[in-house]
Amino acid sequence: MAAPNAAETAQAIVTDVGGPENIISLTHCATRLRFVLKDASKVDAAKLDKIPAVMGSVPQAGDRYQVVIGGAVQGVFTDIMNLPSMSKVGSSSVSDADVKAAERAKVRGKYAWLDNFFEYLSDSFRPLLGVLLGGSLIIAIAAVLDAFHIVPFQGVDRAKEAGASWIFWDSMWRAVLYFLPIMVAYNAAKKLKVDPWVGATIMAALFTPEYLSLSNSKVFPGTVCITNPTLGTESCTAQIFGMPMQLFGYGGQVFVPLIMVAVLAVVYKGLKKIFPENIQLVFVPFFSLLIMIPITAFLIGPLGIWIGTAIGSGLAWLNSSAPILFAIIIPLLYPFLVPLGLHWPLNALMLANIASAATNHQDFIQGPMGSWNFACFGATAGVLVLTTRNKNHELQQTAIGALAAGLLGGISEPSLYGIHLRYKRIYPRMLVGCLVGGLLTGLLGWSSGGVKTGTFAFTSLLTIPVFSPMWVYIIAITGAFFTAMFLVIISDYRTPEQKAEEEADRAQEAADLAMEQSKGGASASSVVSSAAAGTATAAAAGGTATAVLARPTTEVLSPVKGAVVSLDDVSDKVFSSRALGQGVGVVPSEGRFVAPVAGVLMAVVKSGHAYGIKTDDGVEVLVHIGIDTVRLNGEHFSSPVEKGQRVEVGDLLATVDLAAVAAAGYDTTTMVTITNTKALASVTPHAAGPVAAGAPIIDIAR
Repeated sequence: MAAPNAAETAQAIVTDVGGPENIISLTHCATRLRFVLKDASKVDAAKLDKIPAVMGSVPQAGDRYQVVIGGAVQGVFTDIMNLPSMSKVGSSSVSDADVKAAERAKVRGKYAWLDNFFEYLSDSFRPLLGVLLGGSLIIAIAAVLDAFHIVPFQGVDRAKEAGASWIFWDSMWRAVLYFLPIMVAYNAAKKLKVDPWVGATIMAALFTPEYLSLSNSKVFPGTVCITNPTLGTESCTAQIFGMPMQLFGYGGQVFVPLIMVAVLAVVYKGLKKIFPENIQLVFVPFFSLLIMIPITAFLIGPLGIWIGTAIGSGLAWLNSSAPILFAIIIPLLYPFLVPLGLHWPLNALMLANIASAATNHQDFIQGPMGSWNFACFGATAGVLVLTTRNKNHELQQTAIGALAAGLLGGISEPSLYGIHLRYKRIYPRMLVGCLVGGLLTGLLGWSSGGVKTGTFAFTSLLTIPVFSPMWVYIIAITGAFFTAMFLVIISDYRTPEQKAEEEADRAQEAADLAMEQSKGGASASSVVSSAAAGTATAAAAGGTATAVLARPTTEVLSPVKGAVVSLDDVSDKVFSSRALGQGVGVVPSEGRFVAPVAGVLMAVVKSGHAYGIKTDDGVEVLVHIGIDTVRLNGEHFSSPVEKGQRVEVGDLLATVDLAAVAAAGYDTTTMVTITNTKALASVTPHAAGPVAAGAPIIDIAR
């Protein structure tokens, strides 16, 4: 019989979980499909497990259900969502990140409004991480070429100096930052449950050639332009329907779309209440555009620019009046300006300083700003160290890319939007790094009038030579970097809830790997049946059903005579990593294996080498005889028990011809683990040494 194709596999999975009418939502992680069902009792687990693409089915708390697929999960998920029968499942657009964000939202800090604010910022930028990283790497290449004086990307007259080819190169990364407001408007609208295309269109109206042409006073005589004496920038006002409209370039002005979408959400949802559902498709977007584009152009847009301009003018006064205080404030201010896009007007002030003879063509902002950037990069480096330790590969890759973009390109956005705004513990630690760098800049640079530069440079490792005094700048950014890095490493970047969630996910993925190896015949250690894998997964998530009994389980006995060894010395990575719980290995000296605890057999594999026992008070024990012994297909194994049967301590589980198993080339080391370790107060393995069958090998405390 031919193996089912992709569509048949997808349809079989949907059918076996109760059909599309039983599915509330479907998401996926790295290896498994995650269903939220109306009635989990309708799942046919036996049929699910027989589907070739399915490695196991895992019931969760409530009506949640997981189907383990392995590395091909993205393709299976796509195939399922493409089924015609799934077209009416309204959760097809809900990602796994959305579900996790919703779960995180249930755990609030002391100030809920602050949590909401950071989530709004984070979710508005997080989907842009890919293009931000891509654009940042293009910037990094430009920074290298500029630092070695190959191509003058940062020159005042760069168009003439660099040439058309390299200006085109420049346009590739500037596209990301210039049109960032439109992208942010899309994501912010989606976050607030508004049609994201409406949000993007409103912001895009301020980027059209028609809007930009309004500043041409030769074409429109009613337009008046003036030059800001502090920033050296031009500001124009046009007459629109008899009312003055201030005209600005909104490239990079992230604060504007964030405010605009917050107002749009009120307007949009109000319009949906006014118009009947059958005409909302036309009239809600129509009136949203008609109302919000003028409001944004006349009020919200200029408001964002005014805020930024006021900050820039204030900093110019502060630098001349209190330079040491200025050196401290700049790196402490930037972590709050950058997420809102309010740092962009400062770039104009930097360029104005460089062009002005009054400042001797030297800018005073970029030097202190470097401490903020390197504190930001240091915090990212701290996250990289911890994710390397805890094997969070997804965040590790993000941190590597963000750190490369930062240190080589001087770009903080990938670190900020991709990591720091997601983990609010990072900000206080990063601010300490900013403070240290600012203090060093102010104190060491006192005699020289601060750290200055004569060029507009991204503050990266490659642009260190453009700052003077260089030694002051190097000490300041080094102090900022390592302060933030060590504080993050010492105190972690995650809240206890986030840490528990990540550890649970890693345990789940390890259990999935175990089942994947088992189904492919690659590792006997992972032949935990779907029921046994389910207990491991439930334990990883912190959930297990327990019954209150007078005699709780306090110890696990050895199932066989032999010698106890640490799991660290077991040659199976799944067990040695504790993915299937804490426990011990036992090198058997005889072939009679007995129950180490009293309880119900939740799993008995057909090959007779693995047994899952759940005690009356909810302790879940896995006895796994040998490594890779699944390949023997039951040869040399004999078992008198079956799944669902109750066993008492010392009851026979299996008889094994150890000599024959060893002669076939298999390690007979037997693993005994507590698969719901995380649900218990402590699980303490005994030290290595000889052990008799029935002697204690693991201590348990509730």
